[in-house]
Amino acid sequence: MILAVCGGKGGVGKTTTALNLAAELDAVLVDADLGMADVPAGRGPDLHDVLAGRADAVEAVRETGAIAVLPCGRTLAGARESDPMRLLDALHAVADAYGDVVVDCPAGLRADVGLPLLVADASVLVTTPDRAALADALRARSLAVELDAGLAAAAYNRADSAGDEVANALGAPVVAIPAADAVTAAVEAGQPVAAVAGESAAAARFENLAQRVRETR
Repeated sequence: MILAVCGGKGGVGKTTTALNLAAELDAVLVDADLGMADVPAGRGPDLHDVLAGRADAVEAVRETGAIAVLPCGRTLAGARESDPMRLLDALHAVADAYGDVVVDCPAGLRADVGLPLLVADASVLVTTPDRAALADALRARSLAVELDAGLAAAAYNRADSAGDEVANALGAPVVAIPAADAVTAAVEAGQPVAAVAGESAAAARFENLAQRVRETR
């Protein structure tokens, strides 16, 4: 399964959500934000190299951390040399080798957001209660629906709960994930919440979100 994690507005916790879903689903996390990579990279070939034809996608996956990651480079030169259309084959190759892939999509609604959604079997929408974030999330939802990336659930970050009106507006089950110290500690450590505070409410919410994804298979 290829799962695209998207959200119209930047800064809503999309990468954090993608990382935690990858951990819960035992999937490879692919950082597909070619211009603003946020997943720790380290040394070795990255997605920029893959999309420039310099590296094999499966060989670029790193299995040294809590989750397997195909990171993206952070240089402007690397982004310029990348051919975004190669992303489709790269994601399929990683999915064939590992089974499940979680794609951290770029923020906004640029054309490169549509590529992961085009190949995705399902998607998770990420937003916060902020009005602008919700408005952008609705636009991202429309794109996911248009590209047939079945919307499995929505992560409602920095919120203790979500009313029926939010679920109705987004057209998917909504899991509220609180702005908790456990999430902050996990982000600072570059780890999933379950690895840092496994008994926390936030860890349980990410597990719930992953279960929503499993139910779409």
